[in-house]
Amino acid sequence: WHKLTIHASACIIVPIDIHPTSRARHPTPNRPSAQPRALSFSSVTMRRSTRVLSNMIVKDAYSGALVGEIPLDTAATVAEKFAKAKAAQVAWAATDYKDRAECVSKFSALVEKNADELAALMSAEMGKPVAHAKGEIMATIPRLQFFLDHTEAVVADQKVRVGEAAAGTEETIKFEPLGVVANISAWNFPYFVGSNVWVPALLTGSAVLYKPSEWTAMTGVKVAEMFVEAGVPSDVFAAVVGGGDVGAQLLSEDINGLFFTGSLATGQKLAAVTAPRMIRTQLELGGKDPHYVCDDVADVKGAAAALCDGAMFNAGQSCCSVERIYVHESIAEEFIAGVVETAESFKMGDPTSSDTYIGPMALPTAPGFLQSQVDDAVAKGATLHVGGALIPDQPRFYPPTVLSGVDHTMSLMRDESFGPIIGIQTVSSDEEALALMNDTEFGLTSGVWSADQARAEGLLAQVNSGTAYWNCGDRVSPFLPWSGRKGSGVGATLSTIGIQSFVIPKGYHLRA
Repeated sequence: WHKLTIHASACIIVPIDIHPTSRARHPTPNRPSAQPRALSFSSVTMRRSTRVLSNMIVKDAYSGALVGEIPLDTAATVAEKFAKAKAAQVAWAATDYKDRAECVSKFSALVEKNADELAALMSAEMGKPVAHAKGEIMATIPRLQFFLDHTEAVVADQKVRVGEAAAGTEETIKFEPLGVVANISAWNFPYFVGSNVWVPALLTGSAVLYKPSEWTAMTGVKVAEMFVEAGVPSDVFAAVVGGGDVGAQLLSEDINGLFFTGSLATGQKLAAVTAPRMIRTQLELGGKDPHYVCDDVADVKGAAAALCDGAMFNAGQSCCSVERIYVHESIAEEFIAGVVETAESFKMGDPTSSDTYIGPMALPTAPGFLQSQVDDAVAKGATLHVGGALIPDQPRFYPPTVLSGVDHTMSLMRDESFGPIIGIQTVSSDEEALALMNDTEFGLTSGVWSADQARAEGLLAQVNSGTAYWNCGDRVSPFLPWSGRKGSGVGATLSTIGIQSFVIPKGYHLRA
């Protein structure tokens, strides 16, 4: 979703602009006015005619080579997919749970079997190193297994009271599927983020209309193909391909739930659309995740290396990546040196190379934004230790960057960076660190590094975030709920709590 305006008279969202990008690497020839106009996303090009959308052209984020073309949805095809999904969902919900689970098991086997091909496609689309892409795909398999192992029990009928205690009435809770779920998903971890929604929705009996990000649209189409190959009816799980206008059309349909992963600004717009309709809306939004390194940390250099990795893995393009570091003044010099040493060891380059740690940024505009954060911080007194400069002949890259002497007047410490960049602020006490950690509009994750678990947990209990880390970070487990507070979102996925997000409880009062 890009720039949007809301037409109050029609109560729909209409895109009024497309994300501008540089055409330096992939120039588009001038076309006669009668020909389709190409709307360039640098690695993605959408051909738009005056009447219908036709194809999305995908180019390699690193080389610029053609990856492929896929059909774009139109208002008519989105409406058709929704109508088919609504009709098919009834039969899908009536299917025995074991049959639905068998489809998910077969899907998991297909993901594992095709992991190399899927990783290469994801890497080409959004620039993630192939080795990291395959790591994400293989780590998705145990996540799918978690849902297979726990969903049936979570949504089983619960007889809560019977007999005299209930005045002769049997009281039972039953769970019903949402219906048709719209999933507008993210490009940074398409299998992790997407599977949190697809799988529990399908297992609990809902149909899914999945709009992958335009930056990983071919990956999204491949996911849909694998679900169908695994036995899920094509009308029960369908990919919806396109940009903001297609997402708006999807929201205009009579969906029963929206699960969105993306920015706070877009999440707020979507919430404004769904709120009057009283449908299930879950938003996984941004983060400005803080970590505090206490003076008693057992291994300063080890903590520095781990936090630098947490800040820069996947080129920092993770909602739970380390975005702010506060370090006690007594160990600051050693810690900062350790972070700089680690950042300097990260290799940037061709994502198909096995030793590449940082590939090109997925969004062509990202390096410029990161540079603006560095320039702002340095102008306000920060010290730049490494990186911090655009690479003229590689405009999609941004180097690992470390700054110290930062403070909360700087964009670097307030606005989500989503890149391989980290600011380190020195503090003199736990109280100062705690106040700074909570000084944010976000509340996704937070971490404390200390030799004392009680001290760490005492601090984490006072940080307003959905996830808390002690001596670790940038980590997600299917056994724990994934949720945000404040500007980081609404609702939860993962864990048994997340499974419940995909069903509606109904209370039964039964008397013979």
